[in-house]
Amino acid sequence: MSTREPAYPGEDTRPTSRRELLGFYTYSFAAEVFVVCGLGAFIPITLEDLARGSATAVLASDHTKPCKVHGLDARGAGANKHALQQCVVRILGNEVNTASFAMYTFSISVLLQALVVVTMSGAADHGRYRKTLLISFAVLGSVATMLFLPVTPGWYLLGSLWAIVSNVNFGASFVLLNSFLPVLVRHHPDVQMRRGRASEQLLAEDDEVSGPGFNFLFSYLKTISIVYYIRSPSQPAGDLDDPHASDEPLLRDTPASAVLATEDTAPFAASYSVSSPDMRLSTKISSYGVGIGYVAAVIVQLLSIAILKSTGATLFSLRLVLFSIGLWWLAFTLPAALFLRPRPGPPLPTTKTGHPRTWSTYLAYSWLNLGCTILRARKLKDITLFLFAWFLISDGIATVSGTAILFAKTSLGMAPAALALINVTVTLSSIAGAFTWSTVSRMLQLKPSHTILTCICLFELIPLYGLLGYVPAIQRYGSFGLQQQWEMYPLGAVYGLVLGGLSSYCRSLFGELIPPGSEAAFYALYAITDKGSSVFGPAVVGAITDATGDIRPAFWFLAVLIGVPVPIMWFVDVERGKREAMALAREMRG
Repeated sequence: MSTREPAYPGEDTRPTSRRELLGFYTYSFAAEVFVVCGLGAFIPITLEDLARGSATAVLASDHTKPCKVHGLDARGAGANKHALQQCVVRILGNEVNTASFAMYTFSISVLLQALVVVTMSGAADHGRYRKTLLISFAVLGSVATMLFLPVTPGWYLLGSLWAIVSNVNFGASFVLLNSFLPVLVRHHPDVQMRRGRASEQLLAEDDEVSGPGFNFLFSYLKTISIVYYIRSPSQPAGDLDDPHASDEPLLRDTPASAVLATEDTAPFAASYSVSSPDMRLSTKISSYGVGIGYVAAVIVQLLSIAILKSTGATLFSLRLVLFSIGLWWLAFTLPAALFLRPRPGPPLPTTKTGHPRTWSTYLAYSWLNLGCTILRARKLKDITLFLFAWFLISDGIATVSGTAILFAKTSLGMAPAALALINVTVTLSSIAGAFTWSTVSRMLQLKPSHTILTCICLFELIPLYGLLGYVPAIQRYGSFGLQQQWEMYPLGAVYGLVLGGLSSYCRSLFGELIPPGSEAAFYALYAITDKGSSVFGPAVVGAITDATGDIRPAFWFLAVLIGVPVPIMWFVDVERGKREAMALAREMRG
């Protein structure tokens, strides 16, 4: 098989093999369960129960009475009033509601995750550290999740630490996984054949793992994920980690990437359009990965429900579920470690004195590159408007998820198995939403911006429905306005339906506004806006809960948070944005 000469020292120019693709898919299968099952369901309620069960926890309504009865032990079809009462603990001299404790933990973890993601992105795209860092972060995150098992209420702050460590490492590991995608596409035999380089089949260099078992596993993983690939032309995603985030290296743009400026090795983002064969292949691979990840999440959710049912749904049951999630993450990381090649990236340019770059240079490069992108984005009115709207939309998506789970647990007294079933409902409805929105948009001939506005308006119904619980007539009726447990399931379906539309069409619309040749850097800004926004909403909800002693008042904040992006998105002019982007691209080229 013929391959081109390396464009830089250490470049691996071998064609992408099934072995590598299996490694890519396997890590999605491993790690996606953490964000969907862990962060989306069990970590928030476990943190709340750990704090509630601590010796220092007292009733918010009467500080002389401890929270003696543990929420899980008292919960069931006839959960008693005590299980639904709000509890507080003192942390650093401040009174913190046990539900707020989980929200603050999430805010801190997202802030640190965003900082780590930006800081290490230079190492993800350059040098030989890509695979080593991926496996290291995966092991640290999975082990931290497993360490929930021995945590007792007396050490509830340790549970918060493990949640932060696991979320930070998950985010960092997925950035590193995303950085593999453009490399896998660039060296894919189909791409090399189109560029005039002879290639054999994708089976190249699979000898050591080929055979009936390997071929069955590879085909099976592709089959179970195919639903995600056929859902729409723009390939929507349904999670904290959009599959399109893997279309580009997180932070790569000129001038550092100029070392790749040849026909064969030009920065991937600058070399294709949305409709190009390379982009379609990238979308196909990334969507397979996301589909596989969501299938794993559904499997683990069902296993978690079985664990909860068989062990009595105690606090130990929740910790055992988190241990299982961490074990799943770790176990399926091992095949990824075996199958993925290191695939070193181009080195950063040497210093003026000719010395190689140090680790500090990699760290500084990432922040400088992000800063340059922000300065460019300020020149584009419509991208600025869009990113502001996306900041609020993304924050709303993350905040509603955590708030709803904790509200269902503390205010409605729902059992852990019932909470897990809500998450399954959300996941399945997000798949349906991915099909539905593309079909509805075609039938009604909606522009992407109109589809986004429709999704936001539908999303707004969730907090507004919760606020109906303040209407006296509805209060007396005893149903609707989130007064009964069954109401969480249709709302979960609405949330999933909206999630499928927003994640896909926001990504698609943003792509229309990017200056040609700067896709990687601007998608990096998009990803950082997504991750960084989730710091604020949960913190505000936590503060409201602390101030009022109840989560329901936070629905007022959520209604505003979700509603504000509507007028902002309305003023985004896609055609004007395209013209400004083209003008900036010409200016950058000189």
